[in-house]
Amino acid sequence: MAQSVITDDAVFYGQSPPVYPSPEGTGAGDWADSYAKADAFVSQLSLEEKVGLTGGTSADSSCSGIIPPIERLNFTGLCLSDAGNGLRTTDFVSSWASGISVGASWNRDLAYKRAVGMAGEFRTKGVNVALGPVVGPLGRIVSSGRNWEGFSNDPYLCGALAADTVTGIQSVGVATSVKHFITNEQETNRNPEDNITAVSSNLDDKTMHELYLWPFQDAVKAGTANIMCSYNRINNSYGCSNSYTLNGLLKTELGFQGFVVSDWGAQHAGVATALAGLDMVMPSGSDFWAKNLTQAVNNGSVPESRIDDMAQRIVASWYKMGQDTGFPTTGGGMPEYLAAPHQTVIGKAASSKEILLQGAVEGHVLLKNDNNALPLKSPKLISLFGYSAKAFDGYTPEASGWNGGSESLAPSDAIAVGDETVHSQIAANGTLISGGGSGANQPAYVSSPFEALSLRAYDDDTSLWWDFHSGNPAVDQSSDACIVVGNAFASEGWDRVGLHDDFTDALITNVASQCNNTIVVFHNAGVRLVDQFIDNPNVTALVFAHLPGQDSGRALISILYGDVSPSGKLPYSVPHNESDYGPLQNATLPDGIYELFPQSDFTEGVYIDYRAFDAKNITPRYEFGFGLSYTTFEYSGLQVSLAGGADTSAYPSKPIVEGGHEDLWDIVAQVSATITNTGPVVGAEVAQVYVGIPNGLVKQLRGFAKPVIEPGQAAAVDFDLTRRDLSTWDVVAQNWLLQEGEYTIYVGSSSRDLPLTAVLLLTV
Repeated sequence: MAQSVITDDAVFYGQSPPVYPSPEGTGAGDWADSYAKADAFVSQLSLEEKVGLTGGTSADSSCSGIIPPIERLNFTGLCLSDAGNGLRTTDFVSSWASGISVGASWNRDLAYKRAVGMAGEFRTKGVNVALGPVVGPLGRIVSSGRNWEGFSNDPYLCGALAADTVTGIQSVGVATSVKHFITNEQETNRNPEDNITAVSSNLDDKTMHELYLWPFQDAVKAGTANIMCSYNRINNSYGCSNSYTLNGLLKTELGFQGFVVSDWGAQHAGVATALAGLDMVMPSGSDFWAKNLTQAVNNGSVPESRIDDMAQRIVASWYKMGQDTGFPTTGGGMPEYLAAPHQTVIGKAASSKEILLQGAVEGHVLLKNDNNALPLKSPKLISLFGYSAKAFDGYTPEASGWNGGSESLAPSDAIAVGDETVHSQIAANGTLISGGGSGANQPAYVSSPFEALSLRAYDDDTSLWWDFHSGNPAVDQSSDACIVVGNAFASEGWDRVGLHDDFTDALITNVASQCNNTIVVFHNAGVRLVDQFIDNPNVTALVFAHLPGQDSGRALISILYGDVSPSGKLPYSVPHNESDYGPLQNATLPDGIYELFPQSDFTEGVYIDYRAFDAKNITPRYEFGFGLSYTTFEYSGLQVSLAGGADTSAYPSKPIVEGGHEDLWDIVAQVSATITNTGPVVGAEVAQVYVGIPNGLVKQLRGFAKPVIEPGQAAAVDFDLTRRDLSTWDVVAQNWLLQEGEYTIYVGSSSRDLPLTAVLLLTV
């Protein structure tokens, strides 16, 4: 059993407690058969062959990383490939709605189906490990360049959707690599460079457990075969050599049975990383491991039992995914522009086409709709403006983050839009379907808003007027509606330089000054401030389309015309001003005596986004969980009760399984309510449950459901609250504490529209 020196929270700021030795995988739960097979396999390997499993090698393939085969034992090797929003750098695959759109959908069933569809494409191309989903960054820094890859900055929503994604992808026999473990909350100084170390995320034990570890815990509970350790330092110890996070949190406390892989180039030591719990290094094992790791075993620096555990965890994951039989040739369809047989790509099945579109649609959030501006009703003339409305027009696709490009515009670069030069926080070369970097994906085609609107105009005998380049376009006064489509770009490798841009805000204001029915749409890779224009009475509607994938235009038109009622809700809050975020607006920079060792102190604790706004009494422009519909809903009939036979003792006592103590998942209380559709059309409503825990936050999300309800009909929603849902982390006991007292239960349509309340009394 791994041992820790943890005694209280004070040890955490600036230092990461040592936890050694690295726990060996036990084959717990449904891993038993896979571990038995792996044990027999590893026993036949030489030391050099075992070490060969632990490090990537160069190969003629577009896989992001390769573990070579061991042909004499019929081990076919491993192809690890980007990323969590769809496969890139190949053809005959799809651009799926990105994580932020899945978060905005608040739809667990959709998250699962999307995962199954994506995994079919990975499997067909011979990819063993899909490098995703992302749950870190969680979203502490609002301008972080990779927030769009994940689902939400709320740990409960993020964890639930991550669990469904893990279950869906692995049901197809492709392993998930949940990343980036842990507190990888900014791109600035994420890696050491020019004698400056990577930034250190300094946080306390309670914040670690209640916020950043929470979604990883859900992913481990769902059975993820792999966890990717991060670039940053955690309390001044690099993520891939941090014994506390890898040996202590992940492999001991959460009972993780799979293997840990480094982010690409995130290994900065040899022996230390092996002892700290790293199992595989990418993209190459040659810098610190390979022959050096063999030598370390031979000279006694690393026990061979640690190498055996690395190999066993890796091979057990291969067996658990069923990749030892019937799996396509490893990376066989991956060389760029060399297609796997078209008819075998699961993502091209009709069912996946439907899920691609549904994912795009449900990621749209309607935030303003004055005078019933939407849905559109057989307009005679629509004027369309904005760079994100058009199809791509000759710029490199990497600049907008699609087509698998790992390159993207640096924040100091600028883009020409017509005769004007604007900053790279927008992608001006066409509709934005994805963010940039390794999380980008590859479209089979792109449906732009202009293209989709043109097709609808043909059916409706509508005329179109358009201008995609001017910042102050002429507007035909006969327009029934003016639609302005902008975007907010983000990418791996750098953090966003702002939460709004003057060019797009001026474009909207200029159009609105000439059109009394101006509808604004953003393809946004994160929070986008709107206060510069949103109170203009001529701005009648606002839609956050997020990053919809290849069906961008088709999905938008289905919303604008009311083919479906919008059902998305914000997976984050939108404040009035940047200052509402305080120091969490932008990344921490090297400063003062820490110029060479940047320190990011998480002094806000668990208070980010709506948690912080609630605590500081800051009213957001649009709160977490908010979103409008074309119909209306009423909530009634709240009932809260203790579950029959519920154990309300202070601490969990059952053994550790995948995800932690088994009784953390026991149901302690049950909540039910009724939702009635009081409006004119069928619609889906996201019902949300928040809990106020004694001596803790005012409220935090602890459940959600999304029924589809016909006009005039009602639906019952039921929620189970587990021991973990109602507990806080006790830093002295090093366990989850269920307190005695009154728990306030809230049910409603957003974090600030909670018409139903009740009190749950717990006696321990």
